[in-house]
Amino acid sequence: MIIRRSWFLMAALAAAVLAGCQNPSFDDPARLGPFFTPVNHAGEPALPSGLRRVVLLPVWGGTVASPEAAAAFDPVFATELQRQNRFEVVVLTRAECRRRFGAGEFSSAAALPRDFLPTLRREFAADAVMWIDLTAYRPYGPLALGVRAKLATLEEPRVLWTFDTIFSADDPAVANSARRHFIGQTHTALPADLTRDALQSPTRFCTYVEAATFATLPPVSRPVEPKNANVR
Repeated sequence: MIIRRSWFLMAALAAAVLAGCQNPSFDDPARLGPFFTPVNHAGEPALPSGLRRVVLLPVWGGTVASPEAAAAFDPVFATELQRQNRFEVVVLTRAECRRRFGAGEFSSAAALPRDFLPTLRREFAADAVMWIDLTAYRPYGPLALGVRAKLATLEEPRVLWTFDTIFSADDPAVANSARRHFIGQTHTALPADLTRDALQSPTRFCTYVEAATFATLPPVSRPVEPKNANVR
């Protein structure tokens, strides 16, 4: 009887410890919401099945972010775009962009150098190009990041997808979504909620923003399989 009672006490203690280490707790807004869903985007119903390789241009900071801050986001955007696994991503570095075209970054709303698109298609065997522009950037609390993006084909250019949204952590829905993005990605033996780092670190907040941005890309269409002529 004593052994059984001790076993129940140990089980109850373990359950209490696990509940205390739940990050965040079950009734936290990061689990319950409300959550933010970007709506200012448009695109074709599906990406062409022949779209296999996309050149990702350096992030354009414009007047809202210094060249150093924009450059720091380059690898983060590249990583999140690759995680979507919709196509192969070829990263055009700032040094290569400057060497080939005379500037380290280009806005999706600006005029492009002569032969810009044909050069990308020829030199990288690419099918499309993606621009990423920063339209807002606040690296201190409450964090904010505005993203304008465009995906366009290189041969007979046409726009496949556009996106334009400002994510601000002072919106509770955005804050909840940013924290939810990191649930399960951090582990600690201490009862600390590390998801709140997403509201304090510009890089971690940017990781959520990019995931939410690229999640709105159209799905990739599957090639139509030819019908078997012998089937009746």
